[in-house]
Amino acid sequence: MRDLPHATLPTDEPIILASGSPRRAQLMKAAGYDFSVIVASDEAECGMCSRETAPEMVARYAYRKAADVATKVDNGLIIAADTVASCVGQILGKPRDQDHAEATLRLLSGRRHDVYTGVCIWSVKLQKCTVDVVRTELMMQPLSDSMLEGYLDSMLWEGKAGAFGYQDGNDWLSIVGEGSESNVVGLPMERLAELLEKFDSIAETVITGITEPPG
Repeated sequence: MRDLPHATLPTDEPIILASGSPRRAQLMKAAGYDFSVIVASDEAECGMCSRETAPEMVARYAYRKAADVATKVDNGLIIAADTVASCVGQILGKPRDQDHAEATLRLLSGRRHDVYTGVCIWSVKLQKCTVDVVRTELMMQPLSDSMLEGYLDSMLWEGKAGAFGYQDGNDWLSIVGEGSESNVVGLPMERLAELLEKFDSIAETVITGITEPPG
């Protein structure tokens, strides 16, 4: 992706990307950010609350990832994110295996669906953070058995929310309207830049070690 926005940072802390996703790292590099990577513990993504919506879940997970990494460093501007797809009321995360990926893609085939990414920016020095959620609507064309089989055999679905990668260039997947492409890949760079620019005025005080978002 080209022409990704680069924001002025709100502090002089080094950026820490709290994600092992190569796609998020590629987006950050493409936007010109210097950063290191510290992957949040698996426990940060444990437990879905009953009746929790997709936006609520990705916001909570992004916060928990940032909070987890904040306990591991003395200084840093932490950027954490979590992405899921949602279709006909079902939250679709990363597939467990190929059978799960097939079931997910059959559900999405021929339907509109949403991709949500929760983003959390956490300043260890200021002990402040902000959390936001970005939604992008997608349309998946009906998949024939041969198309589905080919994509499953490619293994490109591995580790991707909704069992697909928008960046894979599939002509059967398109954004509806003017949604964020980078959001579908896993980190909404346009909104991230806005949050960084407005951080001083929108961030709330947090306590390191508290793993649930305020409120």
